[in-house]
Amino acid sequence: MTLKSVEEQIQRAMAEGEFDNLKGRGRPVDLEAYFQTPEHLRMGYSMLKQGEFVPAEVEMLREIESLRAQLASCADDARRAALQKEIRDKTLAFRMMVESLKRR
Repeated sequence: MTLKSVEEQIQRAMAEGEFDNLKGRGRPVDLEAYFQTPEHLRMGYSMLKQGEFVPAEVEMLREIESLRAQLASCADDARRAALQKEIRDKTLAFRMMVESLKRR
């Protein structure tokens, strides 16, 4: 495939509106974090970001926050107690995970 045919395909796709609903459309591309990342890690990090992958500790914090939101709107005493226990357990697991990461 030549550069000219690639350019023609891009132009045709633009004319047909295939790029109209892209995430971040109309906003400038922020490449600061990209260039601050060491060159040998950029491709891997870019792939993880595009796949919306987050580290386990970030996912755990999201889960804890979700449980807290459920707790705030919960009226059932038994369910509240279960949510509080789950929050304590996940918070403890999170702290242990962070501590083990610090020791590396």
